[in-house]
Amino acid sequence: MAFAVVAHYRCAPADEATVRAALLKMRDLTPTEPANLAYEVHAEVDQPGSFVLYEQYTDRAGFEAHKAADHFAELIVGCVLPLLTERTVTFAEVL
Repeated sequence: MAFAVVAHYRCAPADEATVRAALLKMRDLTPTEPANLAYEVHAEVDQPGSFVLYEQYTDRAGFEAHKAADHFAELIVGCVLPLLTERTVTFAEVL
């Protein structure tokens, strides 16, 4: 069963360009992962520094493999997460 992730990220407006650039690099790299089915990055309208990510993987193991990827460590753990002021993540099974 496919596994979906919806993440809401918020950073200070001063950090928006840095977070946006890292998320766009992730958008380019994540689809090369064998288990990735979708990786979409959205900027919230009228909310500077706010992003919504929609990700879909073949299964939860595919998502765990995504988190183990070098580009996840570099871009998300090393760059994005330290700049966030708020983060919520929802996990779901695709019906």
